[in-house]
Amino acid sequence: MKTTTMGVKLDNDIRDRLKALGTAKERTPHWLMKKAIQEYLEKEEKREREKKEDQQRWQRYQDTGEYLDHEEAKKRLTRFADQARTKAAE
Repeated sequence: MKTTTMGVKLDNDIRDRLKALGTAKERTPHWLMKKAIQEYLEKEEKREREKKEDQQRWQRYQDTGEYLDHEEAKKRLTRFADQARTKAAE
């Protein structure tokens, strides 16, 4: 994997906190920053995927008018769970 160096300007308080946490965790400030960025990206990318799915569902509802009410969704999910339990028991 190719890597690129990027600079981040941090105030002294954040820099000091990173150094202290790095020392406590026996990690470098670089490792902590990289880990924080990775976790943030994963969380935000998931949020964007869910938002896109919600928009698609809403558009499908507007196009077709089809939906499942709470009781019907509950029945279907219960049926799926029952089928999974039966299959697992076999």
